[in-house]
Amino acid sequence: MATDILGYAGKRVVVMGCYSGTGEACARQLVALGAQVHGADIRPSPVEGLASFTTVDLKDPVSIAAGVTSIGGEVDCLFNVSGLPQTFPGEDVITVNFLGIRLWTETWLPHIRQGGAIVTVSSLAGMRYLMRQELLKEFMDLTDFAEARAWYTANAERAGDSYSLSKEAINTWTQQLGPDLMARDIRINCTMPSPIDTPMLGEFRKIAGDAVLGAFSKAKGRPSSPLEQALPLILLCSDAASFISGACLPVDAGLSGGLYTGVLNMEQMLADAAAG
Repeated sequence: MATDILGYAGKRVVVMGCYSGTGEACARQLVALGAQVHGADIRPSPVEGLASFTTVDLKDPVSIAAGVTSIGGEVDCLFNVSGLPQTFPGEDVITVNFLGIRLWTETWLPHIRQGGAIVTVSSLAGMRYLMRQELLKEFMDLTDFAEARAWYTANAERAGDSYSLSKEAINTWTQQLGPDLMARDIRINCTMPSPIDTPMLGEFRKIAGDAVLGAFSKAKGRPSSPLEQALPLILLCSDAASFISGACLPVDAGLSGGLYTGVLNMEQMLADAAAG
């Protein structure tokens, strides 16, 4: 049996969103595993050992196309870790978190090698995606950035929280692409993290408040670390996960499972968190 069951040594991978947090942790670990890591973000990455770094603005289709061209060549794995919280304008949130990630991935698809893999960071905020398929289809059928942004502006009340909508779209898109990409022997998955101890946590606190974040961290009693979220991403794109595709994996210390089965009660958890 092979000793390197993850199989990253010598592989060429791209990490979108390696400036900080989970993306930074993911890129550092991939470098340590012997991968040739090409980073991309809107801000420079502090990760040492990157094969290259390219500045990409996921709000701009021209920047996305230029980023793929700049890195060039074929790749084995694509890690999509960029995202904006709700403290940004809703139109920017849906653009970066879904539209930009989708276009970035689709632009890379012709250059992903057979046996390759894609993983995207979604969120527990997107866990209601199966109940919102009709609305999500309206949004996801729009491939033009300007049209999709205009749709959100016109439908913001019905669509609800921009961050949740973007993550519901990521979950749906991941499962839609799973069967088609398997015909090319390419896998696609996503993770749904609970709160993560990154700089973005402070932005979420401004929107959701301490009680909500406390409730969503209750299963473990604390937020997860960036590395605790990065390692599942690495697993899902590795050789060890060669038969996993189309999965939306909760990385939340059991929180969503408890909610789905009624073992945990969100109203009670919110009340407990509010009470300290």
